[in-house]
Amino acid sequence: MKRIGLISDTHGSIHPRVFSFFKDCDEIWHAGDIGNLDAFDKLSSFKPIRAVYGNIDGGSLRNELKEYELFTIEGVKVIIIHIGGYPGRYTALAKQLITDHKPKLFISGHSHILKVIPDNKNNLLHINPGAAGNSGLHNVITFLRFVIDKDNITDLEVFEVPR
Repeated sequence: MKRIGLISDTHGSIHPRVFSFFKDCDEIWHAGDIGNLDAFDKLSSFKPIRAVYGNIDGGSLRNELKEYELFTIEGVKVIIIHIGGYPGRYTALAKQLITDHKPKLFISGHSHILKVIPDNKNNLLHINPGAAGNSGLHNVITFLRFVIDKDNITDLEVFEVPR
């Protein structure tokens, strides 16, 4: 069993409640637009992190991170990418990754809109954790946590606070 903290679009600003909300998590996953190395270092010194770079992330983060991550944890195949779209409106790269690798969990960021959508056509769960930073059009800061146990994704909890 693994407890996962999921965050995206921090844009260089880590909300102070991230640390208490993720305190029992085994890993933090960041779906891009981290913002700077300082924000990445704060998260990675707190918990093990899996992260991808986003469209605002500069050379230092792009040198450190990949465009997408593909891995299996607790029997669940996962893809994380910053700009991936959502069911029925995936980007070309996301469609290709989903077709080639058949993940059970597909995670993207970028929209600043929290979404948890079952994709029955591709037999996966799509999650976008929304935006956790102070930059962008969103009015609410969101991030979430969940449990992966064997091949089940359960206990999804959302943190939400006005920006």
